[in-house]
Amino acid sequence: MDGYFTTKRHERLREEVRTFAESEIIPLIPEMEATRTVQHELSRLIARQGWIGVTIGREYGGMGLGHLAKTIIIEELSRISGAMGAMVQASQLGVAKIVHFGNAEQKDAWLPAIVAGDCLPTIAVTESEAGGHVLGMTASAVRDGDDYILNGSKVYVGNSHVGDLHGVVVRTGPGSRGLSAFLVESDRPGFSLGPQQPAMGLHGFSFGELIFDNCRVPASNRLGAEGDGLSVAYSSSVLYGRANLTAVSLGIHQAILEETTAFCIERHRYGKPLYEVPSIKLKLGQIQSRLMTARLAAYYAVHLLDNGLPCDAELMNAKLINVESALDSARNAMEIHAACGLFTDRPLERFLRDAHHIFAPAGTSDVQLLRLGEVALGTSKGQWSERLADLVRTEPEALAGAGAGA
Repeated sequence: MDGYFTTKRHERLREEVRTFAESEIIPLIPEMEATRTVQHELSRLIARQGWIGVTIGREYGGMGLGHLAKTIIIEELSRISGAMGAMVQASQLGVAKIVHFGNAEQKDAWLPAIVAGDCLPTIAVTESEAGGHVLGMTASAVRDGDDYILNGSKVYVGNSHVGDLHGVVVRTGPGSRGLSAFLVESDRPGFSLGPQQPAMGLHGFSFGELIFDNCRVPASNRLGAEGDGLSVAYSSSVLYGRANLTAVSLGIHQAILEETTAFCIERHRYGKPLYEVPSIKLKLGQIQSRLMTARLAAYYAVHLLDNGLPCDAELMNAKLINVESALDSARNAMEIHAACGLFTDRPLERFLRDAHHIFAPAGTSDVQLLRLGEVALGTSKGQWSERLADLVRTEPEALAGAGAGA
């Protein structure tokens, strides 16, 4: 399937990221797993490769290669470390809000810095009491002259403890039109972080709490108009979040297959390689089949996105298929490894833990199914991929350049 959607430029990018991940990330994995703390230096090193700017236009110094290239970058990092794949996906999710809603001054100020690796952006929407119910948020911003004063907190913020620029959606009024979005620099007075909490997986990645205590932000830091906050949150989640998390699952899934295949070759039972046991070969075939289907769904969805075509449903489906199939394959792999899979001298238990972290963000599988049910019934409420097509489309000349091996 590689080569059907990908070009020579995409495959060179894959090799570049894979080489980096194998040389720079693998040696740090034991420390990441042992300490379970955020990897500040490695996060910065990855950012300096320019990959956070893969969907940022060349006029800002970005790669301008689009969403399939973004998927490949996250996939290849996640093949080695789900944590570092998650770090990049969260940063590129932070890019979305500026690309979609930033004005000229905001884009000029922040996009080149993101490309250079000098700024890691985040997006902060979820609150502890509201959970996934965006309209239930209570964090607020009150206008005060040329500023807004922010109060409240956000939780489960990807890159919370390494982020430099937080895209925060808060309440400025009642109802669905009462949400607004702001860019909040991490060194602003009144801004602080909650303690980093060790989690089940994704060790090395931070997804924690942002706290705003009379944090004064200039009105020039508002993204879009007052009342655009719901659109900032939803469009970023649908067009970037689902695709990015799909890519993390895809990379973990690839790692599961490679590790399990190697185990089946090296281990022997009854005087023969383990893979010659029919039930083992069957489970290995299931993993292979799931991975092929998952990659096809992932690449097809972002291929449509790159071409400015309607694809909200395809992005939902890609996230659903990739998350569920990676978890299913992880369970099959654990069955094949038996007791060996439970010990940390092999990475399989890490893959299983990391895969579970991708289930909830940007909507659980039930959420994706509910939205897909609306698609089937013809009751869905329009598509962000249509509304923002001009902002997510990869320019034809960039695609042509990639195809020519540029």
